[in-house]
Amino acid sequence: MSADGIEDVVVVGGGVMGNGIAQVVAQSGLRVTVVDVAQDALDRARERIERSLARFVRSERLSQEAADAARSRIAFSTDLEAAAAGADHAVETVVEDLEVKSGVLRRLDEACREDVILASNTSQFSISRLAAATSRPDRVIGSHWFNPPPLMDLIEVVRGVETSDETLAATLALAERYGKRTVVCRKDTPGFITSRLIVALMLESMRIVEEGIAEPGDVDLACEKAFNHAMGPLDTMDFSGLDTTLKVAENMRDQYGDRFLAPQNLRALVAAGHLGRKSGRGVRYRGEDA
Repeated sequence: MSADGIEDVVVVGGGVMGNGIAQVVAQSGLRVTVVDVAQDALDRARERIERSLARFVRSERLSQEAADAARSRIAFSTDLEAAAAGADHAVETVVEDLEVKSGVLRRLDEACREDVILASNTSQFSISRLAAATSRPDRVIGSHWFNPPPLMDLIEVVRGVETSDETLAATLALAERYGKRTVVCRKDTPGFITSRLIVALMLESMRIVEEGIAEPGDVDLACEKAFNHAMGPLDTMDFSGLDTTLKVAENMRDQYGDRFLAPQNLRALVAAGHLGRKSGRGVRYRGEDA
């Protein structure tokens, strides 16, 4: 299906990324259904969207009327099959676990119409391998969003071995409808473009701290002011989750060797449950209001 024909989107996974993607979809004028396994997860997703829309109104990025209209286009469901049956486009944004993602894509493949593109919001896993869980590998593509989706301008689009030119073109056109810019990873390589870059920077930043060369705040400030980064790499880790960073680093070490070996201070923080904002403590984060 071409991007022009897409009016209804299903987003599977109502976490930080999923609810943010749903907000973007709704703000672009499309209808969207957020699917999760439990009602309490959907309630949290709804609350996060409400808070985000309210912040947009306060900052005058969005009028109250536009926020109300976006809210009216968002539905919530625990029934994946029912939501997918009426969708023109599907995005999975569940936990970064290969088997879980493959299972969701398999269910979407069975429930969606044959012409529907299935997009995976993965930051690391092989799109070709995920596509193999479906009967439509030519219509499976990587659509890697960045956190928080309503504020970040980029979507990294990743081709699998069998992803068709038509699927790529429709995905790029849909991103344009969302008001996002895109980069295309043309080879299905672990970590794609952005995860390879940011994880290398994060790990080196942790080594600088571990070796006593600089304090975490100075490492972040150096990146923000010297390189014009919007957020330092250690703040980014706290925001996205130290456990997520460690998992991605370990997966990429399997592919690329010890240049992605996680330093001991990162492993120790994760072992202690200091995962960043999600747990209340991280490299720099100490429980201040998010």
